[in-house]
Amino acid sequence: MRGHTTRGKTRRGRLAALDRYLIGREAPLLTRAPKDAAVVDVGFGARPWTTLELAAALREAGCDAPVLGVEIDPLRVEQARRCMGDAPPGVTLREGGFTWWQGSEEARLVRAMNILRQYPPEACAEAHAALGARLIPGGLVLEGTCAPRGEVLVTHLLRREEGGLRREALLFMNDFSQGFAPIMFRDRLPQDLRREALPGGALEALFARWAASWEATRAGAATAAEAFARSAEALAQREPGVAPDPALWGMGALLWRWG
Repeated sequence: MRGHTTRGKTRRGRLAALDRYLIGREAPLLTRAPKDAAVVDVGFGARPWTTLELAAALREAGCDAPVLGVEIDPLRVEQARRCMGDAPPGVTLREGGFTWWQGSEEARLVRAMNILRQYPPEACAEAHAALGARLIPGGLVLEGTCAPRGEVLVTHLLRREEGGLRREALLFMNDFSQGFAPIMFRDRLPQDLRREALPGGALEALFARWAASWEATRAGAATAAEAFARSAEALAQREPGVAPDPALWGMGALLWRWG
């Protein structure tokens, strides 16, 4: 599955919060052998800012894995290469899609944000399989959607295990620049899960419990960030998939684990 050209909208800092999450939570994956297993940013869009910012964050954290940015539109790739003057070391940009690799290349992490939103839900499973086809054991696919400035984000964490990809968790993130309420995440769900937030869907109950937790705790919160953390703590007491993790909540993030 190669894919097709999407809108390509991008801006600086749009995925900075996700970069920080990866550095903080996936450091063992990002730094372990094999050293030539890449970090791949699929569909960087009209400009390569997300790829370059991810590479800069990795280098600052001591990760020297190769970083590959791929974009299916060859004109965008040509334009992006003209923005590489201050690129961190080890960054490559090239034309590509969901099947991003060449030859025997492998990846430790593949990120594909704001792409499948423009595909039908039934295409997502095939796209996920293609994105993760060359992951090393324990490698990770992140696929999801964020708001235009990155203020609200939801992404799949799909882990490579023996036998294929496993839906490990959903990651919810908010920078609180627009305040906070759990309903804000509904419009940023990955494309294959949007229907699951409707009545009868698998995520309806999660959002209902989160909304109830937020309503019960927000009166004592001085800021949106504190309201988020309080609601997450209350939700973790009611929802087995949410592990108590105050450090994560302090980042404006919540993990809900499948099953």
